[in-house]
Amino acid sequence: MKIIEYFTEAKNPKAKNEDGLVVSKDFIAVVDGSTSKSSQRLSRWSSNGRYCMNIICSYIRHAPANITMEAFCRGVTAAVAKHYPKKRQELYVTHPEERMAASVAIYSRLQRQIWLIGDCQCLIGKSTGMQHAEDFTFIDNPKPYEARLADMRAEKIRALLTTGGATTESLLQHDTARESIIPVMIEEMKNQNKTYTVVDGFPIPLHRVKTISLDFEPWIVVLATDGYPRLMATLEESEAALEKQRKDDPLNIGTFLATKAFSTGYNSFDDRTYIRFEV
Repeated sequence: MKIIEYFTEAKNPKAKNEDGLVVSKDFIAVVDGSTSKSSQRLSRWSSNGRYCMNIICSYIRHAPANITMEAFCRGVTAAVAKHYPKKRQELYVTHPEERMAASVAIYSRLQRQIWLIGDCQCLIGKSTGMQHAEDFTFIDNPKPYEARLADMRAEKIRALLTTGGATTESLLQHDTARESIIPVMIEEMKNQNKTYTVVDGFPIPLHRVKTISLDFEPWIVVLATDGYPRLMATLEESEAALEKQRKDDPLNIGTFLATKAFSTGYNSFDDRTYIRFEV
């Protein structure tokens, strides 16, 4: 495995990154810790999303080189589960929004497979000197409710802007439209690890993990968290596309819909991690 380039940055320059990056002899992975919907912290030192991300990164660094996708899912689930306090177990069963969670995109050197667990994305293409996104195959694994909630938020914002109930500037400082969809988001989370996958310490439905197998020809692979509205063949192009999105549509209500905006003072609308490598 040959690393070509990588980058990771928190959306909030005053907060720690909830994204993580792992590069070992046998695995390359990006891990996206989920923004917590719970007021209860499982760690004194970090947010629930960052705590979960760190647990997963540590598990990957120590995972057996020949681990299969199925064994990885069971093992990483157990690694997260043991960090929940036993006295609150019933709460975590009935209220998924109280769990810590993360999405993972991981490449296994020995299996020559990419596993997408949760909302991450990747590009794959034959290593023939190609440099353009159209030469690659794009694969993602979005939450089934995300697009609907993003559309709901966009409609709410458009109505506020039309009626004068808010301005772009006020919404970038205080996104009331995002707040309005949080209850729906929490309700949808009851399907976590049922209709969609995530690493949260509860069994992952293996048939919903996206698995991409590569032959033994040389490949270029890009793994990224969902902090990029458009994943490109190079980091420079991906960052340029992100900056164009910020300039043209900072509320993310146009051609790219999201459940978050480029909040004032933030680096981006979400933490982001990108790595490009050859196998």
